[in-house]
Amino acid sequence: MDKREFGAFLRSRRERITPAEVGLPAGKRRRTPGLRRDEVAHLAFISTEYYTRLEQARAPHPSREVLAGLARALRLSDVEGTYLHRLVGIEPSLPPGPSRLVRQSILDLLDRLPQAAAIVVSATYEVIAWNDLACALMEDFSALAPRERNLARRAFLDPGPHGRRLYGVTDVDEFSRTCALHLRAAAARYPNDPETTQLINELRSGSAEFAELWADHDVCAQTMLCKTFHHPAVGPVSVNCDVLDITDRDQRVVIYTAEPGSASENALALLSVVGTQRMDVPG
Repeated sequence: MDKREFGAFLRSRRERITPAEVGLPAGKRRRTPGLRRDEVAHLAFISTEYYTRLEQARAPHPSREVLAGLARALRLSDVEGTYLHRLVGIEPSLPPGPSRLVRQSILDLLDRLPQAAAIVVSATYEVIAWNDLACALMEDFSALAPRERNLARRAFLDPGPHGRRLYGVTDVDEFSRTCALHLRAAAARYPNDPETTQLINELRSGSAEFAELWADHDVCAQTMLCKTFHHPAVGPVSVNCDVLDITDRDQRVVIYTAEPGSASENALALLSVVGTQRMDVPG
């Protein structure tokens, strides 16, 4: 254990956090930048004396529970938490399941893409964030229960709105193949997550196609560059599909954009106006 680096790292993280960020009053006589040692100790559920000794490189080897408490109290990122563990010579525990918490900066990014439909999916293809145009192009995710927002279930088990499999996309077979291998990789990363296991068992028992793909044991994906949605109101919408990995959350941002000046760009512009209104239903 590198006690000196461990203590210096704790102090540097402590000094960068304001009391307001952890719900504490600033006070008028605060002499230290960031939090005080006793405040970090309280948030981490350890004694002030022990925390002080950790910063001063005088404490014994901290346990995994203490490290988890410090990471939580100091608002460490996943990368910082991993570094903290490795300073002590302990590999961090695997997360119990895929993260559904989307960073605020990613949510802001979705809102700043008014001409693109964009969603965020978890490692198990649950749609966990979206913008308005994505709802207009695909479906209103806000009106669905979390279980119903899963694109794997949509692709293999549920025809979806208007009887269109996966919103009528032209590359549904390629998507299905990629989905199966991504889920195999997720199962390896989260072997103890009951929701991941349940989803895969549900797909294997309910879809012969998925069961066959699963039996192939493929783990290498191909990049999908473009696809066409067959929308019930505006017709075919051809889009470029770009995927941005959020590695620290094991999530992906999927962005659909149309070629400038194309009929599909006009269709997306129309969808951005009408939103999720049903234009195909007689008034």
